[in-house]
Amino acid sequence: MHHMRKIILNLAVSLDGYIEGPNKEIDWIIFDAEGGSSLNDFAKEIDTILYGRTSYEAWGTYVPSENAPDFEKDFYAATGKMTKYVFSSTKEAFPGNPVVVSEDIAAAMQQLKQQPGKDIWLYGGAGLITTFLNLQLVDEFRLAVMPMILGSGTPLFKEIKDRVPLQFTRTQASKSGVLELRYEKI
Repeated sequence: MHHMRKIILNLAVSLDGYIEGPNKEIDWIIFDAEGGSSLNDFAKEIDTILYGRTSYEAWGTYVPSENAPDFEKDFYAATGKMTKYVFSSTKEAFPGNPVVVSEDIAAAMQQLKQQPGKDIWLYGGAGLITTFLNLQLVDEFRLAVMPMILGSGTPLFKEIKDRVPLQFTRTQASKSGVLELRYEKI
């Protein structure tokens, strides 16, 4: 029996629950060799990435600079080859030719989860995370809590209709003070 694919929300969040600062800045996210190693391990577990339109336009075809650290180059080399989905009701085509979903997200995702393959990364952004949570499509949460209080910005969870009870599965702290929390949806 093959493993039913999971949709995993994996992202960095400030201690006060923001995924971007007030000007969409992400300079507070610690992306060092230890975090990079953890992300490269994660890349081996997935083969598909889900983006909102804005996130895809910013990061969907991102290529690190020549002088970027190896862990960053390795990560984007791995994710660059993966199947990418973009959720957009306004645009039909994007650079890199991702699969575009414009309607009936729940049906499209149930179908995707039943196809053979590895797990699926819900990359974001915030609007897509809200949509997926309200459709009860997220199976696992992996939050890298940064040692930073931002005070304002884009909240990770907003406009969530119903409670989402979780089962805690593991935690790990890095030397730089990032706390990785993992939960599964009950």
